[in-house]
Order: sequence, then C-alpha cells, then structure tokens
Amino acid sequence: MIQAIVFLPLLGFLIAGVFGRKIGPRPSELVTTGLLFASAAMSWITFVDVALGHNHGFTPVLANWMTVGALKVDWALRVDTLTAVMLVVVTTVSSLVHLYSIGYMHEDPSRPRFFAYLSLFTFAMLTLVTADNLVQMFFGWEGVGLASYLLIGFWYEKPSACAAAIKAFVVNRVGDFGFALGIFLIFQLTQSLTFNEVFAAVPGLAGKPIHVFGLDVDALTIAAFLLFIGAMGKSAQFFLHTWLPDAMEGPTPVSALIHAATMVTAGVFMVARLSPIFEHAPAALAFVTVIGAITAFFAATVGLVQNDIKRVIAYSTCSQLGYMFVAEGVGAYSLGVFHLFTHAFFKALLFLGAGSVIHAMHHEQDMRNMGGLRKDIPFTFAMMTIGTLALTGFPLTAGYFSKDGIIEAAFAASGHSTAAMLGFVSTVVAAGLTSFYSWRLVFMTFFGHRAGHEAPHNHTHDEPTAADLAHAAALNDHGHAHAHDDHAHGHDDHGHGHHAPHESPIVMLIPLAVLAVGAIGAGFIFEPYFAGHAYGEFWKGALFTSEHNEVLHEMHNIPAWAGYSPTAMMVLGFLVALYVYVLKPGTAQQLAGAFPRLYQFLLNKWYFDELYDAIFVKPAFVIGRLFWKGGDGAIIDGLGPDGVAARVADGAKIAVRLQTGFIYNYAFAMLIGVAAIVTYFVAGGLR
Repeated sequence: MIQAIVFLPLLGFLIAGVFGRKIGPRPSELVTTGLLFASAAMSWITFVDVALGHNHGFTPVLANWMTVGALKVDWALRVDTLTAVMLVVVTTVSSLVHLYSIGYMHEDPSRPRFFAYLSLFTFAMLTLVTADNLVQMFFGWEGVGLASYLLIGFWYEKPSACAAAIKAFVVNRVGDFGFALGIFLIFQLTQSLTFNEVFAAVPGLAGKPIHVFGLDVDALTIAAFLLFIGAMGKSAQFFLHTWLPDAMEGPTPVSALIHAATMVTAGVFMVARLSPIFEHAPAALAFVTVIGAITAFFAATVGLVQNDIKRVIAYSTCSQLGYMFVAEGVGAYSLGVFHLFTHAFFKALLFLGAGSVIHAMHHEQDMRNMGGLRKDIPFTFAMMTIGTLALTGFPLTAGYFSKDGIIEAAFAASGHSTAAMLGFVSTVVAAGLTSFYSWRLVFMTFFGHRAGHEAPHNHTHDEPTAADLAHAAALNDHGHAHAHDDHAHGHDDHGHGHHAPHESPIVMLIPLAVLAVGAIGAGFIFEPYFAGHAYGEFWKGALFTSEHNEVLHEMHNIPAWAGYSPTAMMVLGFLVALYVYVLKPGTAQQLAGAFPRLYQFLLNKWYFDELYDAIFVKPAFVIGRLFWKGGDGAIIDGLGPDGVAARVADGAKIAVRLQTGFIYNYAFAMLIGVAAIVTYFVAGGLR
C-alpha cells in the first residue's frame, strides 16, 4: 500500500505530462485527481493503522540505490507515526487542491501541464517524508524545489512569474548547500546516512569536537546547524524568507499547496525527523528557537500592511512556520508537528478561499478594490471566517490547541533558556498581530463598500490614499499597484467591476467545506494524541522522547496569565481591527499618514529585498560582467580563438593584396625571389 501511496502521483505526472496533449485537458485532470484521491484514502488507512493502531511501523526496501565504498544507500520507505501524519497532510491537501484546480483553472490552455506539475510536486514531497536515509530525503528535497520552480513560473510568459520562480530556486539553493554540507558531515561522523544507524551513533558523538577553520567545535552542533540552514531556506525562515511572498506569482492553488502542506513544512518535518541529532546539540536548538521567534514576529509585522490578499496569507504562513520552529527549538517536537498538521487545514482553506474571492472579483487581488463581498459570496465568506478563527486561535478551533500549546511550551522552557523566553514573548506578540491582520483581511474584503460602487467617496479600504504612500504600495508589488491572478483569463479585462461578483462553482466549494471541517475539529480530536495523555501510544518512539516529554508536562503547570495570554492577544487584535476598519473607517489611513516611515518600512518588508539586491545581486552582476567581458571576452576569447582567428584574417588580408591579377607584378615578385635566392647562396659561399 505504501508503494501505491508514493508512486500513484508519479503515475499521474507521467500520464498528464507525456500524454496530456493527446488525451486532452479533461482526462488529464480526472486521472491526476483520481490517483491523488486514491493515494489520500490509502494514507488515512495507513494513519489509522500505524498512528492510531498497534502497528509500530515498517520500512520496506524497494531496491539498492547505490553502494560506494562505505556508503550504502537503499531506496526504502520508512513508515512510522511521523510519516503517517505527513502522508495524511500531503495527500489530503494535494487531492483537494487538484479538485479545486479543475474549477479554478478551467479556461487555462495548459491544464495538462499544470496538473502534471502538481502531481510531480506531490510525489517529490511523499518521497521526502518516506525517506529512510538522508540521501533519499535530499532527493525529495530537491524534487520539491524543482517542482515549485515549475509551478511558481507556470505562467512563464509573465516576467514577474519567471523572476519569482528564479528567486525561489536560487534562495533555496543557499539553504540546500548548508543541508548538503550537514549530510556530508553526518556521514563523516557516523559512516552511515541511514536514520537508524545515525541515531544509534549520535549519543556516542555527544561532546566530540571537530577541527574546523583552525577551531575545535562540537561536531553535532555544527552538523545540526548546517542541517537547519537547509530548513531555513525551504521553510522561509528569517534571512532566507524573501522567496516566499514572491511565490504568489503562481496560480492560487499552487500557493495553497506550497504554503499549506508541502514545501514550506519540509524544514519542520526534517528537524522533527532528526530530533535525536538536535537534542544532542543544545546550542543549535537555541538557534532554532531564536530564528523561529524572529520569523514569527517579523512576518506578522509585514502582514499588517500588505494589500494583496494572497501576500497577507503568505506572510501569515511565514509567521506560523516560526511558531513551529519555536516549538521544536524548546524540545516540544510533537507540538511543532501538531501545528504543522492543523495549520495545513486552515491555511489551505484560507488560500483556496482567497482564490474563490479572486475568482469572484474577476482576478482582482488588491483588497482595497474589494469590500462588501459577504452578500455576494456568502459561502466563501463563511469558509474564510472559519479559517480566520482557526488561524487566530479562537477557542476550540484547530489553531487554538496547537498554537496556544506552542506558546505555553515556550513559557515552560523559559525558566532555563533565554532563547525560550524570546520565543514566548515573540509568539505572544505575534498572536496579537496575527489576529489584527487576519481580521483586517476579512473586514477589507467582506465588509464596508467596494471601491467605485455603493460608496465611491468612502476611503475605508484605501490604506492610505496619499500619493507617496500609494507609490510605496505600487513599489511593494514590483511596480504594479493592483495585482491580478491571471489564471484562466490571462488577458481577460473584466476585473474592475464590469460584472457583479459571483460565487465559485461547486467543484471549488467542496474542498473549502472539507478543509473547514479540519480547521474546526482537527485540534480538538487529535490534541490528546499529539501532546496529551495518548502521546506515547501515538508516537511510538518516532520522535525524541526524553526532554520534550518534560516540557509537555511542565506546560500544564505554568501560571494562568501565561496560558490565557495568547487568547487575550487574539481578542485584542480583533477589537483593534474592528475599530480601525469597521467602527471608525479611515483610521488606518490616518495612522499610515502619521507614521509614514514606519508604514513604508513595513510595506517594503523591512527592505530585505533592497538590502539583498545591494549586497548580493548587484555585486554578483558586476562580477559576472567583469568575468564575461573582461575575462572570457577580452582575455580568453581575445587571446585564444578570437585572437588567433583575427591574426589569420590579418595575414589573409595581406596575402590578398599580393594577388593583383597583373602579370608584371607577378614577374617582379619572381625576380625579387630569384635575386633573394642567389644572394643567399652567394653570401653562404663567401663564408
């Protein structure tokens, strides 16, 4: 069964990718979607059997992949509780995204290619989560990166989509380089890359130094640090986060797939899978906590002022990934995976709901041009509200159990860790900011009046209207003040209110309803298993168990104010958003005008793109041109092939001048030649 779960999406990719033009778009959609639903059904069966049942897991070996000296790598599928959780998340969300895309992409001429890419993406992620060794994990890791490049740049006719795809690919290569170095070091230390053998060798390596750059440093700390660099890139953590918002250039279903269940959660999964290594590298765990805390706060601040509906949710993803790493950094790996699990439902719901809004608005993505949509698309409004409640941690929703649990665990660990205290403070503050920008999205989109309609002079959603701030907003969207998702109507021009907003087709609404059920009930149902009384029977040793069990116990003994703080911040964020965007329209404009530098600082994402452009991109272009024009052109080609050819051409020009066609010129040349020969022999005879 596990083989079918992994390889059915690959079969769908091959059918749609190779035969898509022959069989047509509709069969390509049905085949890939049907295979994904079959894979999802078997994933849930595996989850019940392995995670909820008495099966402690299994690892079928498909084939020997390579054997080079001491390195032996088998293609094996490791199935334990952690794998079962990821299988459910990946296949469920992916199958629903496939179904949703049938409606969303219904007019796109390249549907077979799109569905082939979706299936390839899913296969790569399944390969990653079922890996039994670091080489197989790296294969899936790179496969996900390749598929994301193809999906983000799906509309390759758009320069912005091509630029976003390249940016995602390049930034991820930075993290992947660190990941590869970590794998090399693990093999050097353990002489193996198979997880069981590596984990068995790790306790004996604790405290062992390694000589690097003239220094003796802890080997496992360096290894864990390098591995986490890979997670930072793939999961868009601070410093390597810049690719994530630009990935919104892809179709909205791609955004849901990348940001909810697959690519961005790969780093969280990797840290959880390698928890035995990280537990013996406390300095690396502290680094994980700090990066997660900074990311949670940073992304939340940027999300406050974004106007593109998809970018708001994208920064929300970035922030929530920070929460997951804070949990893993303080040793509560199960809570990090729990939030990954619940987050997949409500974040996919929000992205697909945003796609329904964009569909209703004829591909308009700027929230300042929306408003009052709750009457036009009531079902989408209800689904987006459920997703928002779950994201903000409303009591008894999925996010309430997982996100609040992370905050409580961070506080429980803060007594003996400064990094954990930073994690607690950052996540609590981020909880308030998350509530504000989430309800800001709901109020700007579904309440008030739409620009140019019922209240043409109402600037409730113009945030702000001053020319300089509007220009800053334009710059924020790469020179396009109003972003558009061009999916099926790439050149369609009815996106400015020429037609009334309308509800999406049923094939797009069914996935929203299914995900809404998960967004409401996933936390309440599964909390006892992930972090409650059924913890041991559920995980069965799939995660490192000694330290974080202590954290899970301690979090139940924290002060009441610490436990209630995220809920209080959630309520505060909601009330502020309600006041600013519903009760007192225009307040946001006034605040932006009162603090223009702060507004532009946040609107321009802390100027990271400009900073990286100045530090890395422009110098890289200068060096590239220097080597191209100066090195390759002037020196190598100039002195090499081009230079030799030029000298031959010069000689040929001289020789051509001798070929005049006149007999007396040739006779004179012959006479000169005879005279030279005679002179040579006479001179030689005299000696």
